[in-house]
Amino acid sequence: MTSELQDDIREARLRCARHLADLHRLHLTFLAEGRALKRFTAAGRPSAEIEITAELLEQYLSASDAFLENMRGRMEARLGLLRRGEPQVNGKPEDAPGHGGFWLSFSRLCAVLRRVSRRAEM
Repeated sequence: MTSELQDDIREARLRCARHLADLHRLHLTFLAEGRALKRFTAAGRPSAEIEITAELLEQYLSASDAFLENMRGRMEARLGLLRRGEPQVNGKPEDAPGHGGFWLSFSRLCAVLRRVSRRAEM
């Protein structure tokens, strides 16, 4: 694998890690906001806390479900192409360096897609 391709892969991983860190910070912000909503109950307006919390959770679940469904659909559509990318040496995949790692990664992706699919069914 070329150094340029390795750098591109490393950068893609770093970008995803940064986005996940941003998402984690957003989760912490939502938690803090959710804890702050108890002020409405303390002020005698528990219905406001209930309504705002329900809206937040509904919108969050809707956005999360849409993201997961989109990613699942896109990746399931690419599985055939990805499978054909199996490393081979002289037409023999089992002799190729990285053969086992390829199938381990492919199996991992399939398992994650099944988890996403089961979650969508709930």
